Amino acid sequence: MPTTPKLNFYHSPNTRSTGVRILLEELGAPHEMHVLNMTAGEQRAPAYLAINPMGKVPAITHGGALITEQAAIFIYLADMFPAAKLAPALADPSRGPYLRWMVFYGACFEPAVVDRFMKREPGPPAMSPYGDYDTTMQTLIGQLNRGPYILGERFSAADVLWGTALAWTTAFKLVPEDPAIMAYVKRIAARPAAVNVKEKDAALAAAQAATS
Repeated sequence: MPTTPKLNFYHSPNTRSTGVRILLEELGAPHEMHVLNMTAGEQRAPAYLAINPMGKVPAITHGGALITEQAAIFIYLADMFPAAKLAPALADPSRGPYLRWMVFYGACFEPAVVDRFMKREPGPPAMSPYGDYDTTMQTLIGQLNRGPYILGERFSAADVLWGTALAWTTAFKLVPEDPAIMAYVKRIAARPAAVNVKEKDAALAAAQAATS
């Protein structure tokens, strides 16, 4: 029998990689987790830079492949573990919208939020990847109002990505506490995988703080 490649997950609590940890639990995906202490600067140590030269988490390795960037990791994992049915198949009509919202997060939402937080004006329309902050938020809220999930009635890996992203951006007052956003965050945070990972990450963060 062929050997199944080992899935390695590089994680640090209270970072964007928490969403990947939740997704792995939702998928029931066997993996080995490697924890980095960001406060101690382990993400900048040569050992980790040899894995991800960007010095960021999340990152995964699977066989000989390195996958970084949240949307890429989410798409990859949900496709690799199809039994969980968290990604529409290639021929599914919802595959295109699913990919749209996966990519919209990194291509539009995060740049818009960061520019707003930094009080930077977006570039000219032809140069800005997202256009403007208000349109970005209105587009997202409009989709959430069609809910209960990004793909309507169907829960997918996109909801793990957006649920965790909107949880931290609302907590830091980076996006408006719109009723549709807050109801969505609450809905995703109540899922057993999210509750379980929240508890585990809190314990992990406490252990790291105790050794700092």
